[in-house]
Amino acid sequence: MIVFDYMPVLTRLALFVVSGAGLGLSSSHIFAAPVQGYVMVVQMTPAVCMLDNQKSKKRKCLEGYSLNISGLLPETSEPECKTAASAALSPLQAKVVARIMPDESTRVQLWHAIGGCVPMNASQYFRTVINYAERLKVPAELTSPESRTMHISNLRLQFLRLNPAMPVSAIKFNCVAVNGTPILTEVKLCYKSNGRYKQCPTTVETNCPNSFTIKGSY
Repeated sequence: MIVFDYMPVLTRLALFVVSGAGLGLSSSHIFAAPVQGYVMVVQMTPAVCMLDNQKSKKRKCLEGYSLNISGLLPETSEPECKTAASAALSPLQAKVVARIMPDESTRVQLWHAIGGCVPMNASQYFRTVINYAERLKVPAELTSPESRTMHISNLRLQFLRLNPAMPVSAIKFNCVAVNGTPILTEVKLCYKSNGRYKQCPTTVETNCPNSFTIKGSY
């Protein structure tokens, strides 16, 4: 499963699933187009915090997260996905979600941006995010305190070995160049609407070269 490093104590906290009702269809989503799948975006927190001064003030940066989930994005034909529905979670669920999405304001913004296109309420949606993240196993290099250069094929192979149900076409990598050096910023995983891995649609791009730097945690 995804494991996050909390600095400075470097305590590893595993994700777990919040129990509750199934993913029922709410009345506010009856007329939404069917969701063909989802893309989960795993953000490389040290790299993102280094690249963006505004993000560096967020909790995920201040508390030294090595990874965080920036979204589970619906694949849909709907042109607009905004919702005014509440993003409120119970205190227990909010605490669990904070382990992978530490900034509450960012979580609320995400829900209001995409909630109109998912057949769930906010509690069900964030439970789904937790479920997907809990199943995903990540290579140790992504949570290492040391920066390192890695070949894209090696990192992809490690993901496939750790997650046997994942096809090679279900994972994409994104990088940002810093002084000519590509830095890994995101890993994107593609899912069917039932939560199984699938080939990423052509709209999910990858821009990393053959080798890049994985920035170590703080």
